[in-house]
Amino acid sequence: MAASTLSVCSSNRSYGSRACLPGSYDSCTDSSWQKNEYLFTVVAEGPDALLLGLRYSPTRLHFLFLSQDAAGAWQTRVSFRSPALMDSQWHTLVLAVSEDSFSLTTDCGVPVDITADVPFPAALSVQGARFFIGSRRRTKGLFTGLVRQLVLLPGSDATPRLCPCRNAELVLSIPPILQGLTGKPEDNEVLKYPYETDMKVTLGSRPPCTKVEDAQFWFDAGQRGLYLCVGSEWVSVLTAKERLDYVEEHQRLFTHSETLGIEVFVIPEAGLFIATANRKATSAIYKWTDGKFASYQSIRTHQAQSWRHFTIGKKIFLAVANFDPNEKGQEFSVIYKWSPRKLRFTPYQRVATHSARDWEAFEVAGEHFLAVANHREGDNHNIDSVIYKWNPRTRLFEANQTIATSGAYDWEFFTVGPYSFLVVANAFNGTSTKVHSHLYVWLVGSFRLFQSFLTFGAADWEVFHIGDRIFLAVANSHSYDVEMQVQNDSYVINSVIYELNVTAQTFVKFQEILTCSALDWEFFSVGEDYFLVVANSFDGNTFSVNSIIYRWQGYEGFVAVHSLPTFGCRDWETFRTTAGSYLVYSSAKEPLSRVLKLRTG
Repeated sequence: MAASTLSVCSSNRSYGSRACLPGSYDSCTDSSWQKNEYLFTVVAEGPDALLLGLRYSPTRLHFLFLSQDAAGAWQTRVSFRSPALMDSQWHTLVLAVSEDSFSLTTDCGVPVDITADVPFPAALSVQGARFFIGSRRRTKGLFTGLVRQLVLLPGSDATPRLCPCRNAELVLSIPPILQGLTGKPEDNEVLKYPYETDMKVTLGSRPPCTKVEDAQFWFDAGQRGLYLCVGSEWVSVLTAKERLDYVEEHQRLFTHSETLGIEVFVIPEAGLFIATANRKATSAIYKWTDGKFASYQSIRTHQAQSWRHFTIGKKIFLAVANFDPNEKGQEFSVIYKWSPRKLRFTPYQRVATHSARDWEAFEVAGEHFLAVANHREGDNHNIDSVIYKWNPRTRLFEANQTIATSGAYDWEFFTVGPYSFLVVANAFNGTSTKVHSHLYVWLVGSFRLFQSFLTFGAADWEVFHIGDRIFLAVANSHSYDVEMQVQNDSYVINSVIYELNVTAQTFVKFQEILTCSALDWEFFSVGEDYFLVVANSFDGNTFSVNSIIYRWQGYEGFVAVHSLPTFGCRDWETFRTTAGSYLVYSSAKEPLSRVLKLRTG
């Protein structure tokens, strides 16, 4: 019986199939393969049902997609003419699927594109689904294939995983100097090159690293890494580049109520924590335990908007921005201090604020500061936000400078060389969201205006570095003016990325990205790749909108690579553990936050 292999990569973007059509492991010699048609299927049985069928005929490849979700049944068929597959040899096939088009890449060549008559679903969840993979002749009941591999890459492009080479064998190239090292010279002269050694390279599973193996190499074929035994530890010499393949849900974190902001932080000798700013009367702190966040401490808050973790010397603090007044009608935000004895956060200082949205902690010239974003006082959005300075004598934060703001939403601090900057996101001036947000620079003991940006309901600033380049990204949430009739699409607007022009000493517009009431940007890296994820919260009709991960593409700027279903997304944070890298987002519309794991290859 002739054998066939199939490798399927299933995602919103790419379905890749590696198959011999027709064939055995060496060549396709069974003439019966050329007389019949064969069907490869991938069936997901879960919240949504998906069937991917691949039918081979002498001159064509036929792909069939079926799904069944809340919106009802859906199907489309795509056909490619591929006479080159009739040479009785192995071939690598990658089928890439976007919302409105399909493309087939044969043997990693130039893709053949075709427009779909019926668009592919923009989002197809297979959470908790079971997969069945098989191939059969058209004659019912006869199994004729061999399944070798299944790879799931939701929202990712399978091409790099299937196309690096057509030979599945891993070939390790060892430099000649490591293969035939001579031993001690026969004469007693000074040692000549190559030096006296018993160096060698070990393959296979992780070997012991003792004095016997000292200065020897081990090549880990699975992780594609080269290690050197030094002392009693294997030290990485050369490792494969880590690459983001896809994102998967890791944990559903049920919270006391809707969550307006999240803060991830580490306390030495205590562990990794996350603080959630919850809309109702209680916010919470969770501790990373056995690979998940578990409830650790509850703190009474008043429509908390955000948390900020910071340290001063050995003191560890956590400040909450309260939006509403307390039971006595007083508006206070609270700074908590970590108690090493109680292993809990305890109240340390109350600060009078006005509908506080955010805290930013930073250090300038050895002095510590806290800036609060005061959003409004009553109906007045044009009020002062305050920068507080730590007094080492009283061990309290004291008001140091006030800055006029308009519906302030966020502060972001950063440095460029010897200069310190503080940028505010102004969201609303009482009549319009079309207001200027301002960037300030530290000069002679205070912050002074450096540059202004026209923003639209600015909710967040994110600063990040790529090499020597410095960027500022603003999240624009809403275009609104009381004199204009509000349209649903006023929430679907561009957010902007600015880049610092060192010569002109100003930030210039680098890229505009269409967002849906964006409320937060988060920058992170995986290996040598850089990413931005946006918190899309509302498109004018629904809070069920996708948040997007963008990858840095150099000249092309940031390009969308992953689409993540979110509901009223408010805030993104990233963190890393020994088990890998994660993203966590909060929802302002349901008491549920989600932890997502970044799967890398």
